[in-house]
Amino acid sequence: MKKADIFEFFRRLAEANPAPETELEYGNVYQLLVAVTLSAQATDVGVNKATRKLFALVKTPQDMLDLGEEGLKEHIKTIGLFNSKARNVMAMAEILVEKYGGEVPADRDLLTELPGVGRKTANVVMNCAFGAETFAVDTHIFRVGNRTGLAKGKTPLAVEKGLEKKVPQPFRVGAHHWLILHGRYVCKARTPECWHCGVVDLCAFKGKVLEKGAKPPQAKKAKAPTSRKARKESKA
Repeated sequence: MKKADIFEFFRRLAEANPAPETELEYGNVYQLLVAVTLSAQATDVGVNKATRKLFALVKTPQDMLDLGEEGLKEHIKTIGLFNSKARNVMAMAEILVEKYGGEVPADRDLLTELPGVGRKTANVVMNCAFGAETFAVDTHIFRVGNRTGLAKGKTPLAVEKGLEKKVPQPFRVGAHHWLILHGRYVCKARTPECWHCGVVDLCAFKGKVLEKGAKPPQAKKAKAPTSRKARKESKA
């Protein structure tokens, strides 16, 4: 995608949604960190349903420690992988209390040292809580980046690096949200809804579905990766 097209791409998304926000519900930075940690391999809707009652009780890492792991599990048992997530959230709370005085550090490297916090989670927190120009590449952004030609890559990190290089001002802080929402509601995985896409003319995707109800064109099957490295990248 050309530089001018990238600017126009984000200009249109910004015009349609001037103040994009995460769909996760939270009241402070710590609650955001917990919500994003719980959202791995889960939907925002499912996480919000579980955290509404939880966050009425838990507003700080110390509150989480007071609730205890079994108490936390009762609140999040409807979320996938809740046992391992509960262990990580409790270990995270302990570190935040002991090492950071109950505060969430505004540093991506420090965040990724916390249990259960990977680069994507850290990028979300840095962006949503601290206004950092970070690009958390989830399944939606990975798809949109590759489909549109905006930032192609075989791994989430490759797409993230592409976005860091290509997204212009004044769209860098909001880009993460616009791309997620676009992937979630328009550029869907199974059938992209190109017939109501506001950036369809800028998109490089060859399998556009321009009429509602139409089936996407059949793409040629990709050959299975042969080398160990290629197989590993294909699963990222």
